[in-house]
Amino acid sequence: MLKRFLHKMAKEVSGKRRWHRLWHDEQVKMIVAFVFTVIAVFLTVAFVSWFFTWKADQSVAESLPPSDHHTPRIENWMGKLGAWASLKLITNGFGVASFFIPLILLALGFCLLKIKLLPLGWTLRTSLAGMPLFSVVSGFFFGHTAGFLGNGLGGAHGVHMSHWLTSQVGWFGAFILLLLLTFVFLTFTFAGFFNWFKHTSSSLYRLMKHPKAVQRKFPKKPADTPGFQPREDEKTDETGNDKTDDDNTDNDDIELEVTGRPDDKHPDDASGGNVPFTIEKQPSSDDSAQNEEYKMDDLTALGRFDPTLDLSHYRLPPLDMLKDYPSADSLVGSEELMNNKNKIVETLRNYKIEIDKIKATIGPTVTLYEIVPAAGVRISKIKNLENDIALSLSALGIRIIAPMPGKGTIGIEVPNMHPEIVAMRSIIESPRFQNAAMELPVALGKTISNEPFIFDLTKMPHLLVAGSTGQGKSVGLNAIIASILYKKHPSQVKLVMVDPKSVEFSSYEKLEHHYLAKLPDAEEAIIIDTQKVIYTINSLCIEMDTRYSLLKDAGVRNIKEYNTKFIERRLNPNLGHRFLPYIVLIIDEYADLMMTAGKEIEMPIARLAQKARAAGIHLIIATQRPTTNIITGVIKANFPARIAFRVISQIDSRTILDQAGANQLIGRGDLLFTSGGDLTRVQCAFIDTPEIEGITQFIGSQQGYPTAFLLPEYSAEENAELKEVDLSKRDPIFDDAARLIVVHQQGSTSLIQRKFSIGYNRAGRLMDQLEAAGIVGPNEGSKARQVLFSDEASLEKYLNRLAQENTNP
Repeated sequence: MLKRFLHKMAKEVSGKRRWHRLWHDEQVKMIVAFVFTVIAVFLTVAFVSWFFTWKADQSVAESLPPSDHHTPRIENWMGKLGAWASLKLITNGFGVASFFIPLILLALGFCLLKIKLLPLGWTLRTSLAGMPLFSVVSGFFFGHTAGFLGNGLGGAHGVHMSHWLTSQVGWFGAFILLLLLTFVFLTFTFAGFFNWFKHTSSSLYRLMKHPKAVQRKFPKKPADTPGFQPREDEKTDETGNDKTDDDNTDNDDIELEVTGRPDDKHPDDASGGNVPFTIEKQPSSDDSAQNEEYKMDDLTALGRFDPTLDLSHYRLPPLDMLKDYPSADSLVGSEELMNNKNKIVETLRNYKIEIDKIKATIGPTVTLYEIVPAAGVRISKIKNLENDIALSLSALGIRIIAPMPGKGTIGIEVPNMHPEIVAMRSIIESPRFQNAAMELPVALGKTISNEPFIFDLTKMPHLLVAGSTGQGKSVGLNAIIASILYKKHPSQVKLVMVDPKSVEFSSYEKLEHHYLAKLPDAEEAIIIDTQKVIYTINSLCIEMDTRYSLLKDAGVRNIKEYNTKFIERRLNPNLGHRFLPYIVLIIDEYADLMMTAGKEIEMPIARLAQKARAAGIHLIIATQRPTTNIITGVIKANFPARIAFRVISQIDSRTILDQAGANQLIGRGDLLFTSGGDLTRVQCAFIDTPEIEGITQFIGSQQGYPTAFLLPEYSAEENAELKEVDLSKRDPIFDDAARLIVVHQQGSTSLIQRKFSIGYNRAGRLMDQLEAAGIVGPNEGSKARQVLFSDEASLEKYLNRLAQENTNP
């Protein structure tokens, strides 16, 4: 009976899948879109023609259906069908508001053709709400023109509804109600209308309240305060009149709002209304002024600061840029379920282990079989049969969870015969991600129960990603980055990308003026040079210390509280305060950096991992070499959240997760996630390179910031022991390194490292010797050192003299 039931369910699902596959066929979409577009154009032309031909066509269209071949001559440009449609929709329908109907059809056609001219959601909301509203408004104000178009501009619907409304609340009541509904419609439909209305009403209020335009002075905004831009309605000159200036950074007048909690009210403003005020900073004998404690006459409401105003027209990438992979072929059939269930039961019975119940949970790539053993069966006995069960099922990657966390069962994870591709789109468009109230939501994939797996990076607070080559690590990083791009505005998060292989993050170069952060003198936003990586990480340490100073001055504990206070205008940018975006440092192939730089990389990384969470700086480190000399104890202690893709040995799994399990995965995006507790098996969402290219191209084509987000300047400390460098103990390749530097006229440590295939530490000592010898200048931060010799001839003379001095001291 169970077998017949499962077979029936599989057939029903298969039928639904066929319809799903037909609807997602591109040719079907194109045909339907073409039909919608043709109908929209047809109706538009017919409606326009009706304005000129309605008198001649109305009586004919009313008397006969459009299919009658003996209809007298029709004047409408679209013939008798156009005249009939215009009569039904305009005269007997919604009047001129019927033009919303072809607009809806056109938006549907554009959506299917992936033409981004009319956003479908906005068009539907606007049309379905605007059509009946403007029909009634037209019928109310132009009801006396009933002779025009048969029933006036509002159509039959507008005339009848306006008459009914007038009979209920009177002419003046109907006028007020329609005015209110129109205002609400325009406010929710067009964001700029509300700002214009607010700005205009505020100006009129100030003009009536202060006819002499009392002068108000405010603190000047520092020109170097990033992230703080006044709103358009806050740009005023010294007399309080509106002022338009194309250069926002030269605006000298800033109005600050100082508000408390939503339930706080000023004793002089119990009604909560808007009252003008003047802010004066009171002298203080201590440093408490840093907390912006102002004394003021009245409380005002100037509006919250919006960090997205600099890029107010920025749009998040649309979902149709992501592929949707059909899953009809990957359906786990009832036959596969029953075979696996029988083999598990048979194997256990061979070892005299009885079970009372078995339950199957089908996942995208793995099916979980939960068994309830009979009384008296030891869990360890089942756990030891892992290899025997794998042999009987002829499957790779069998994993036994004994017991299941929070359940009285034992789990056996068995790979599916036909694994399903988890599309990134299916995770991004899921309600769990769209409605996630997280600071930095990351959509990783689907769990074994087919639920989207989403976590908040700020709660982790750092992430370690490891796995063997080709097991899905790079796709996992792309999924994490795509999650951020689909959820956060460029003003809210910045990415620092380190790519030693020079190929993994190259697609994200287009995001430089939107999401990327870099050193002031860096030419490229994607960091590939080891020395620049060291400078960038140390620069992040400086940024962390600066942010902690701001948090201390603001009297808050973390970046979320700080930004909330700044948005509410309770922090003065004149005192150095600014909106702080989250910064995510993403390092691909951390092992390569550890081999070339060692402690120079590990120590600042450890410092960021220990302290940067509250300052809004989070780290994602990936490596394909999960060895103990790469994932050291310092790293593991500060990265409780870890993602393990498939690894070769159990030792590697214990290095990453502190327990076995990653060596039993099946690859192709199959991963284990832990945040310091139990392991969660997840199938990573797949996002292909063309999808990444499309997303970055879409973002890069929009207006961005003038430059990337600039990190603090970092200059490596002058080597205090340069005077103690013993030139008599020069490196064996000292002369060759000097010639290389002079030939290329570039005092770069990485150049020496690449040309001679040596480690970063030895190359750094060589550069110190070259500086002590006077061949290159001192360190200039992220810039290459100045070369003090212009040609090889003068260098050879100097090297010969230096060799003679060392020979004859």
